[in-house]
Amino acid sequence: MSERPTRRAEYAAATRRAIVDAARELFATRGYFATRVDDIAARARVAPPTVYAAGGKPALLRALMEMWVSATVIESTYRRVAELTDGTEILRVTAAGTRRVREEWADIMRVVLGTAPHDEAAAEILAAATAAYRKGMVLTADRLAAIGALRDDLTAAEAADVLWFYFGYSSYFTLTDENGWSLDRAERWLLNAAHSALLHP
Repeated sequence: MSERPTRRAEYAAATRRAIVDAARELFATRGYFATRVDDIAARARVAPPTVYAAGGKPALLRALMEMWVSATVIESTYRRVAELTDGTEILRVTAAGTRRVREEWADIMRVVLGTAPHDEAAAEILAAATAAYRKGMVLTADRLAAIGALRDDLTAAEAADVLWFYFGYSSYFTLTDENGWSLDRAERWLLNAAHSALLHP
């Protein structure tokens, strides 16, 4: 039987959660560069050295990225895609999964995408997040190829690129942030467009 965590360990975990939550809120509302360690400390109700001990802003941004790319919905989408044998349903599950990630983590995506061009640590974080994100597109493309659902003029690698075009960072943000579409409408349109681009008529 595993030992119960000590009160000190519970307090340390709660303190870290408060710091990470505060960083997420402030990075999203003020921006990464405009947020100071003192601001995070004040919002988390801890001393600034406690935030530095947690790694400071770069480590907190990385922790948030790791939470994003390990979100439960991602792994459940991977498992569901691997089980399906219908191309239309595979795309529907992929569209729904990427939409749910947007619902839960769009704020951190925006922070990392906006910070990366100006900060080496953030650029490294974005590269790692993008590699993990694209893995899902490759898995979907490979599954579509395996069941013979792809159009004859597409390889699995090309299909992964097309999936990234529709379900990567840009398309959802263009439709929702710039064009004012709801996530529901964006998901439906991207699903239909990807279906036309990828699957046999």
